[in-house]
Amino acid sequence: MPKITFIAQDGSRHEVEAENGSTVMEAALKEGLSGVEAECGGACACATCHVYVDEAWFERTGSPEPMEEDMLDFAYDVRPTSRLSCQIRVRDELDGLVITIPERQA
Repeated sequence: MPKITFIAQDGSRHEVEAENGSTVMEAALKEGLSGVEAECGGACACATCHVYVDEAWFERTGSPEPMEEDMLDFAYDVRPTSRLSCQIRVRDELDGLVITIPERQA
């Protein structure tokens, strides 16, 4: 299973294993990581699973679709590598992915 490293706002690192086909959001929720709220449950209908993808991994995660871009307008402190974690599907190519959880959600 691919491993994802989540970096919390306090700088602590949490490495988790995620099942292929699941989402980065689901991996965060399964591990009980603070900061990923996912109020809509992964329906791309809010921005409470907003994360920053490490620049080295951004191209591999793919670009946001228009619906995701619209939802990112509601996120706090959007950056060039911002994504909604519910829209990033876990696959073998993402083994080692590094994600930073924002200071707060929208």
